[in-house]
Amino acid sequence: MAIDTEPLVVNIGPQHPSTHGVFRMRVTLDGERITDAEMIVGYLHRSMEKLAEERTWTQNIPFTDRMDYLAAMTGNLSYCIAVERLASIEVPERAQYLRVIFAELQRIASHAMANGTFVNDCGAWQTPLLYMFREREKVLDLFEMTCGARLTLNYMRIGGVAFDLPDEFLPQLRSLLDELPDRIAEYEQLLVDNEILLMRSRGIGVLSPEMAMNSSMSGPMLRGSGIAWDVRKADPYCVYDRMDFDIPVGHTGDSYDRFRVRMEEVRQSVRIIEQAVAQLPPGRHCADVPLNFRPPEGEIYSRIESPKGELGFYLISDGGPQPYRFHVRSPSLINLSALREMVVGQTVADAIVTLGSIDLNVGEMDR
Repeated sequence: MAIDTEPLVVNIGPQHPSTHGVFRMRVTLDGERITDAEMIVGYLHRSMEKLAEERTWTQNIPFTDRMDYLAAMTGNLSYCIAVERLASIEVPERAQYLRVIFAELQRIASHAMANGTFVNDCGAWQTPLLYMFREREKVLDLFEMTCGARLTLNYMRIGGVAFDLPDEFLPQLRSLLDELPDRIAEYEQLLVDNEILLMRSRGIGVLSPEMAMNSSMSGPMLRGSGIAWDVRKADPYCVYDRMDFDIPVGHTGDSYDRFRVRMEEVRQSVRIIEQAVAQLPPGRHCADVPLNFRPPEGEIYSRIESPKGELGFYLISDGGPQPYRFHVRSPSLINLSALREMVVGQTVADAIVTLGSIDLNVGEMDR
C-alpha cells in the first residue's frame, strides 16, 4: 500500500556555515529526499559594479579584493590585465613573473580553504581543516611580508605590481616550496582513501560533462567532470605559456572528483612557482602609468583562471578617468547555476556536501 506524503519546503539559510557569505537555498522535500531546489542570492549585494563607474581606474583595484576575498590576488590580476589590454600597456617582464608567483600562491591558499571546509562538510572534525590552514597561513605570511596585508591585498597595479620582493621573501618561499610536496602527500594519506570521505562524497552531486559545458562551468567544477580546459593554457596570460604544468581532471564529476582536482592543482601550482622563481628576471616591477590615467575609448573582455574558474572583466572606456561600464563574470555565480540539477534526488545532508564541493564565495556573486 502506497503512503501519500505531503511536500515539505525547508529553507537552508539565509545564513549557513557551509557558505562564505549569506546564501539561501529553498528545498522541497519528499521525506528526506530533495524534489526541487531554488537558489536565492542577493543578501550581500553591494552595488560594486555601479560604484566602480564613479571611481578612477586605479581606485577600483580594492573593489576586486572584496569580491572573492579568499583569492584577492587573482581578483586584482584579472582587473589589471583587462585595463592594460584596453590601454595597450606593456607590463615589465619581472612584473609578469611576480604576478604568476603570487597568483599561484593565492591558488594554493584558496584550495586549502576549499578542501579543508569541504572535508568538514563531509563530517570530519577540525584536524584536516587545521592542517590545511597551516600551509595557508604560511602563504599569507608571504603576502604580508610583501604588501603588508593578508586578506584584501591591493597588491596588483595597472602596469605591474605595487612592490618588488623584500630580501627575506625568496628564502621563505623556498622553505615553503620544499615543504609542500610532503604536506600534500600527508593530506592524501589522511583523506584520499578515507572511508567516511568516500561514502559522503563519491556519487554525490554528479555533474555530467554535457551539463558542465551547457552551464558554462569552469575551473575545478569543469575539470572535475573530465574536461581538461584551463584559461592558463587555452588563452595564456602573463608568462603562463612558458610554464610546464598538467591539467588535473576527474572521471565521474562527483564531489570527490572536485576535491581530488583541487588537491592535484596545489601540486601543479608548486611546479609553476618553482619554474617562475627559477626564471625570474631582474628589472622593473611596474610600468610608468600617469596618475591621471585615461584609457582610449573602447571596450574589452579579459579573463584569467582564478581558483574558482574563469574570472572575467568586461570594461568600456569613454576616454574618461573612470570606466563607463564595469562588469564581472563571476565563476562562483556561474558554477552555482547547476546546483538544482546536482541535488535533486539527494538527501539534505548530501546537498550540503554538494554545495561545499562547488567552493562558492557569495562576495563574488553579490557584487
